[in-house]
Amino acid sequence: MRKPGGDQEMVDILSLVLHHDEQAVLCAVEMVLEAGVPTKTHVLNLLHRLVDGTPTDQPDVTPMIALALSEEPEANVSRYDGLRRGGTRHAS
Repeated sequence: MRKPGGDQEMVDILSLVLHHDEQAVLCAVEMVLEAGVPTKTHVLNLLHRLVDGTPTDQPDVTPMIALALSEEPEANVSRYDGLRRGGTRHAS
């Protein structure tokens, strides 16, 4: 009820027990509340993982060192100022 359409999402979540085991739905809802992301999409995702037997606890992802920026990119605004003056032809 805190966000627009929240009441409809709650009805959709409650109606999942018509198609799935009640305990599985309750387990998915509890997991979503523990994660702090109470959305219908997250409940559906976890419910399908529980039903399929897919692991629901995923390891934390840490980026490889090779993917880290060694030097922050800087904007070259003078290049764009030159384009705006009309000194250089460019496709448009």
